[in-house]
Amino acid sequence: MSRKKTILAVDDSLTIRELINFVLTNAGFTVELAEDGLDGLGRLEKGAQPDVIITDVNMPRLDGLGFIEKARETYARSTPILVLTTESEPALKARARAAGATGWIVKPFNPTQLVEAVHRVAP
Repeated sequence: MSRKKTILAVDDSLTIRELINFVLTNAGFTVELAEDGLDGLGRLEKGAQPDVIITDVNMPRLDGLGFIEKARETYARSTPILVLTTESEPALKARARAAGATGWIVKPFNPTQLVEAVHRVAP
């Protein structure tokens, strides 16, 4: 039997973290949660090796773009990173891609859409 894929979900909203956890756990993934970019980096620093990272953009302490840049520099050079945010500005999407984001999902999201996006980037 193959190992369950692990997702690191980084979002400052407890409700969103719980929703991501519920949806992806029910889809057969192992989910690790972080409450902002600094917490996410801390988890990577402590050895978390997620198959996919999901991050919000607007967060305190370290926003999603800063988190992506730092994760790409250090711990997650090739890990797919999906941005899950209320933002839909093309310029922000371009900045996220330049920072190293793999994909973009706009909140509110459809649970099936989230699961499909994760499967797409980490088959």
